[in-house]
Amino acid sequence: MRWPTRWSLAAAALLAVAACALCVSTYRFFGNFWDEPEHIAAGLVLIDRGEYRYDTQHPPLARLAAAIGPYLAGARFHGEPNPIGEAAGRDLLYNSPASYDQLLTLARLGMLPFLLLLLAASWLWMRRWYGEAAALMTLVFLVSTPVILGHAAVVALDVPVTAMTVLALYLLLRWFKSPGVRSGLRFGLAAGLAVATKMSAVPFIGVSLLTLVALRLMLARRAPLAWMAPQRMGSAALALLLAVVVMIGVYGPTLVYLTTPDLAPSPALDFLSGQHGALHDLAYRFAARVRLPLGFLMLPTNFLGVEWHNQHGHLSYLLGRTDLDGWWYFYPVALAVKTPLPLLLLGLTGLGLLALRGWREANVYTMAPAACFVSILVFCCLYSHINIGVRHVLIAYPLLAIGAGYAVCAGWERCRAAPLLRAGIAGLLLWQIAIPAIAYPDYLAYFNPLAGNHPERILVDSDLDWGGQDLRRLEQVLAARGIRQLWLGYQGTADLSREALPPYTLLAPNQPVSGWVAITMLTLQENQAGFSWLKRYQPVQRVGQSFELYYIP
Repeated sequence: MRWPTRWSLAAAALLAVAACALCVSTYRFFGNFWDEPEHIAAGLVLIDRGEYRYDTQHPPLARLAAAIGPYLAGARFHGEPNPIGEAAGRDLLYNSPASYDQLLTLARLGMLPFLLLLLAASWLWMRRWYGEAAALMTLVFLVSTPVILGHAAVVALDVPVTAMTVLALYLLLRWFKSPGVRSGLRFGLAAGLAVATKMSAVPFIGVSLLTLVALRLMLARRAPLAWMAPQRMGSAALALLLAVVVMIGVYGPTLVYLTTPDLAPSPALDFLSGQHGALHDLAYRFAARVRLPLGFLMLPTNFLGVEWHNQHGHLSYLLGRTDLDGWWYFYPVALAVKTPLPLLLLGLTGLGLLALRGWREANVYTMAPAACFVSILVFCCLYSHINIGVRHVLIAYPLLAIGAGYAVCAGWERCRAAPLLRAGIAGLLLWQIAIPAIAYPDYLAYFNPLAGNHPERILVDSDLDWGGQDLRRLEQVLAARGIRQLWLGYQGTADLSREALPPYTLLAPNQPVSGWVAITMLTLQENQAGFSWLKRYQPVQRVGQSFELYYIP
């Protein structure tokens, strides 16, 4: 399958425009998701005050992108910002010159450049090593994947870090091919920006790099040490240096002291210089006298925050159970039920074919998508105790799309004499393309048929209910039904007092009530014991995907 470049570019551009249009068209259905207010507040306080305050385990790049629009629309902190990020963001959304809807839309639009970058990086990767037809097919699968569209339509860090990581991996392969200073600096810039978006880029790029280097050394036809030439090592050092500069520089020009004149303990300094020894003492004396860019304080704080979070775990839900430490099989299960079946079948098949072909040809570039997919997934299964959504392995989707694009093109070529097999490939492709229309507008809450009619029995947090995102739809249903009194079980970050709800009372666990009850799936599933009494009743209606509405006689 050979495509003229001009037609390939035009088709890719149309797919990118369609993806952005689908994302924007869903904005009106949903109020703020759980994390959106805090992300907006964190970016805005950095722009407005030169400070970085909220949920400091996350770097600021995507948050800055989300805050630029609201800042230009006049959103500001007046007085001392609220110390709680969710509350600070809520105040901005509800109490700014621009309206709630305008600010939230502007913040969400800041995520679309990352979606475009994800599509461009995936297209470039496929086009360089597998041809234009496979590159276009890859975009078709990405643009028609609800999980990608859903997360690109909200202020979150997962599509941004996925986009930057895919770009970094593509440029890493380019550096493998031509290990010069320029290619090394390009890779270092992309890797630094990826880490500046979310700390998960560190292990994603790290384990992929180690895996690809190991494969390259195994497959090298000449002596492995010859591949590790001084030129390659020098450009690698420059790439690392640039990445660190970018990670520090993204916090801006604000200068701070890392410790006080009396050399008070500083976790950031201890991270950089160790907890004792001559270097530690010298670093403290220097940092007490010389102000350094804010990034020197925040970058270690990011690492320490993520590590603390992972060690202490996070309340997670899977297959009807809750746990703080998660399960090693969480992400395989999540991918199995959240991925469109055509993408899952063709993607895994294509990655397998690429791995076999690469092994036979001793070609690391052909094996790279499968190697990255397996290494990242294995790392997440073995290491992560924060099991709160397939979004944490969103990087799997562009890699699966690469596999699916290859499988479609390779299968079509090989099945010229088998029209039934070609018809099967075409059927899977048409099924995939139809999924966004079927799932609209609930892209983030999409589950494939393997999940059955009750996906809440498998996954909830940020996969089905991410902070009662269907609150606006609930308000419309309540108004249409003429409901004048409500018991509300809600977990989210909206200001309920500013929403168009009838008079309501918050629903407490272990206290059965009568009348109209609306409860989020997250509330219901993560506290099954406290709301077990509701199981005796049949819901009147599911509102969107995140609320159940009951009438209790």
